[in-house]
Amino acid sequence: MNENFLKACRGETVDRIPVWFMRQAGRSLPGYRKIRETYDVLTVAHTPELAAQVSLEPIEKLNVDAAILFADIMLLPIAMGVDVKIVDSVGPIIDDPIMTAQDVSKLLPFDAARIAYLGETIRILRSELKVPLIGFAGAPFTLASYLIEGKPTRTWVKTKRFMFEEPEAWHALMTILSDGIIGYLKTQIGAGAQAVQLFDSWVGCLSPYDYRIYVLPHVQRIFASLGDQGVPRIHFATNTGAMLADFANVECEVIGVDWRVSMRDAKKIVGAKALQGNLDPVLLLSPQETLFARTKDLLAEVTPHTGYIFNLGHGVLPETDDRAVRALVDFIHAQ
Repeated sequence: MNENFLKACRGETVDRIPVWFMRQAGRSLPGYRKIRETYDVLTVAHTPELAAQVSLEPIEKLNVDAAILFADIMLLPIAMGVDVKIVDSVGPIIDDPIMTAQDVSKLLPFDAARIAYLGETIRILRSELKVPLIGFAGAPFTLASYLIEGKPTRTWVKTKRFMFEEPEAWHALMTILSDGIIGYLKTQIGAGAQAVQLFDSWVGCLSPYDYRIYVLPHVQRIFASLGDQGVPRIHFATNTGAMLADFANVECEVIGVDWRVSMRDAKKIVGAKALQGNLDPVLLLSPQETLFARTKDLLAEVTPHTGYIFNLGHGVLPETDDRAVRALVDFIHAQ
C-alpha cells in the first residue's frame, strides 16, 4: 500500500508529497456524472456498490494518494430521524427545522445499524484500494446550522439567534450531535477507515469568542473520544484563520486550512501538528502556467517531506476539468 498520506499525518518522512482533494469523489468526474443521470445523490450514498464505484474513480483517474468515502454530511442527521432532501444546485432542505428546545429532544440517538450501508461500502473499498481510505463527518456546528436554518444560508441568522437566545437548548443540540458524530466516526473506523476528517464548513461565520464558548468544547470532546481508535484525525474548516490557535487546541494529528491564510502563518500557529491544504479551488480553472506557479509558491511555504498533505482549501468545483486535476497531481508528485 502507498502509505505516504498516513506517514504525513504522523509527521513521518515521505518519498513524495501526498495529495488528495476534498470532493474528489464526484461532481467533476465523468463516471460520477453518468451515475447521477440515473440516481440521486442520497441513493448513490445509500447503495454500497455505487458509492464504492464513485470513491474509486478518482484513484484510477487522478492518481491521488488517499481515497475518501463517498457520502454526504447529512447522512448522520438522516440516521437520527431528520427528514432531509438534497436538492441539486441548492443543497440540504429540511421542511421541519429545529426551532425550540422541544424540537431538539426529538432527535434520535445514534444507532450504527442505521448506517450499515456505509460499513459495506468501506469493506468493498478496503478490498480494492492500494491507498488509505478516509472517513468523515460534518462537524456539530455545521450540522446544527442546517437543522436550524432548514436550508443553506450565507447569513446564519436563525442559527446564531438560537445559539444566543437558547444557550441551554443549543448545548443540548451540540451534545446530541457530538455523540452521534463520535458513534458515526467510530463505526467508519471499525469498518476499515484508516483516517477521519471532521468538516466544519460554516463555523467561520462565528467570532473567535463565540466559537470558544458555543462550539470548541464539543469539538474537543469529539476528537478526544476518538483518541483510542489508532487512526489520524483531521480537523478542517473554512474561513477560520482567526481561530487557528483554537483549532490546534484539540487532540488531533492534522489541521486542514483554507486559502485565506498562508501555510507559513498557519504553521507558526499550529506548531507540531501536520498541515493539510490549501490551494484555492478556483485556481484549477486557471491556465496551467498560473496553476503550477501558485502551487510551487505554496509548496515553498511548507516542509513538504514531513507533516504536510497537499489539498485544496475546500472542495473541487463541479466545473473543474479532471485532466487539470491529474496534471496538478503529477506536478506535485514530481516536486
